[in-house]
Amino acid sequence: MRKAGARRPDNKKMLIDFTSLTEFTLENMNGGSGQVAAKMIVNSDGKVIVSKIRPKSSIGKHLHRTSNDINFVISGQGLAICGESEETLSPGVCHYCPKGSEHSIVNTGTEDLVLFTVVQELPA
Repeated sequence: MRKAGARRPDNKKMLIDFTSLTEFTLENMNGGSGQVAAKMIVNSDGKVIVSKIRPKSSIGKHLHRTSNDINFVISGQGLAICGESEETLSPGVCHYCPKGSEHSIVNTGTEDLVLFTVVQELPA
């Protein structure tokens, strides 16, 4: 529900229909292993992504120089590795990697690790 007086910017799309987006597959994303399938939109504000990290696959360690990375787990099991710490990923958990931090994500399960991700670009 919008606040009284709040207006939707006419030049900004407010609805993302992931069913209409084309899925693409990346091999060894950011130096990781295996495959990651994704559907995404990209604009100057950042990215909104639904991704599937395949079993025994990972997104390699990478630095978020200009953005926050917010990953909500829809299904599957995995680990987020942030520096020296490991965080268990399971449905309903949200992993947050703030600007200036680095992380990697590993699928530790036998099914796809499905994430809803928002990459928020920040001013310099």
